[in-house]
Amino acid sequence: MSETPPNTLQYRFDGPEDAPVLILGPSLGTTWHMWDRQVPELAQQWRVLRFDLPGHGGAPAHPAGSVAELTARLLVTLDALGVQRFGYAGCALGGAVGVELALRHPDRLASLALIAASPRFGSADEFRRRGVIVRTNGLDPIARSSPDRWFTGGFAAAQPAITDWAVQMVRTTDPGCYIAACEALASFDVRAELGRVGVPTLVLVGSDDQVTGPAEARTLVAGIPDARLAVVPGASHLVPVEQPAAVTDLLVRHFSTAWQPAYDVSTGQTALPGMTGMVPMGAMPPRAPVVPPQPVAPVAEIAPAPAAPPGGSRADAYDAGLKVRREVLGDAHVDRELAQADAFSEDYQEFLTRYVWGDVWDRPGLDRRSRSCVALTALVAGGHLEQLAVHIRAALRTGLTPEEIKEVLLQAAVYCGVPVATDAFRVAQQVIREETTPRE
Repeated sequence: MSETPPNTLQYRFDGPEDAPVLILGPSLGTTWHMWDRQVPELAQQWRVLRFDLPGHGGAPAHPAGSVAELTARLLVTLDALGVQRFGYAGCALGGAVGVELALRHPDRLASLALIAASPRFGSADEFRRRGVIVRTNGLDPIARSSPDRWFTGGFAAAQPAITDWAVQMVRTTDPGCYIAACEALASFDVRAELGRVGVPTLVLVGSDDQVTGPAEARTLVAGIPDARLAVVPGASHLVPVEQPAAVTDLLVRHFSTAWQPAYDVSTGQTALPGMTGMVPMGAMPPRAPVVPPQPVAPVAEIAPAPAAPPGGSRADAYDAGLKVRREVLGDAHVDRELAQADAFSEDYQEFLTRYVWGDVWDRPGLDRRSRSCVALTALVAGGHLEQLAVHIRAALRTGLTPEEIKEVLLQAAVYCGVPVATDAFRVAQQVIREETTPRE
C-alpha cells in the first residue's frame, strides 16, 4: 500500500520482491480489485503492481484530465519505487495508459496487453455528455447502468453480489475525478500512431463487449506491428472479472513468452539479460519462453520531440480553432456545420474556425467557463435565441452547472430585459432537460 502525493498514484504490490514487475491498470470507475482473481497466479512469477485512478477506491481526489497526465503520474510513482522496466496490462482506460507508455516511453516497457481497449473510445461527445450528467446528477445514474455496460446479461443475473459490487465501486468514486477521466477518454485518439508501437502486444477482448468490442480490437491488431488477438467467449467489457480464468491464462502465456529486452534506439542494438555487451538485432537468438529473473534497466533515453517554432502559423490557428470548436460545441454540431458548407459559405466557416475559435476562444486570458458566461449574456442581449441553445449545450460542456447557467440568465434579465430573458429561460430549460437526463 502507498502514501499518495498529488503527482503519483495509489498502488499496492503483490508477489516476490526480486521478480520482474508486471503492472495492472484499471478501467474507468473500477479499482485495483478488478484484478483480484488474476493476482494469485500472476504473483507466482511477477512482482505485481496494481494502481488506482485518482479518486477511485479511496485514492486522493487529484483529477487528471488526460491519458498523458495519468501516464506521467504512473511513471513518477515507478521512479520513486526504483522500477525502470516492466510489463503492463491495462483494461479500457488502463489500456489507453498502456498505449501511451508504448508510444512515448518505449524504453520502459518490456511487454504489453491491451484489454477491452481501443485507439479511440467512442466519440468525444459521448464522454463529455457523460461528464455533464455526472456534474448535474452525481454518479448514481452512471453507477446503476454500469453492470449493463460491463457484464453480459446472464452473468449479471447469476452474480448479483458482483453486480452490486460494481455499482458501489462507481458510486463511491469522486465525481470530479470521474469527469476528468471522461475528458481523458474524450481526447484520446492514437489511430494514426499505432504503427509506432514496437513492443510485443496481446489484444484481448470479450466476444460480447458492446463498449469496445472485437471491431476495436481488430483495429489495434491491424495497426500494431507485433500484436496478436485473443477473443474471450461469453464475456463483455469487464472481461477480467467475468472470465477470470481465461484472462489469467492468456496473460501468463503472453508475458511468459513475449518479454522484450531493453532496446537502445541510438545503436539499434538490444541488451540481453546476463550479457555485458550488445548484439545487433538481426543476430538475436529466438526468444526463450521464460521471463527474465529481474527487470532489465533501460539502456537509452528517448529524445524529446523538437520544440515547435515560436509564433506558429495560420494553419496552426485553424487546427487549434477546430480542436477548440469541437471540444466546446461537440463533434456532431461541428460536423453538421462543416458538411452544410458550400462554395458560398466555406470561407465563412474557415473564418469562424480560425478567428472565433482559434484566435479568441483559445486565448489564455479567460477560461472556457468564463467565455461561456460572456457568450450566453451577449446572445441574450442581442436577442439571438436561435444560437442560444447551441451555447447552452456548450456551457454545460465547458463545466457550467445548470444552477450557474440560471444565475447568468437571471443577471441578463436585469440588464437585458425580462421579455428576452423569458424566452432565454424557455430555451435553456429544454436544453438542460435533454442534456442532463441519462439515456437508457
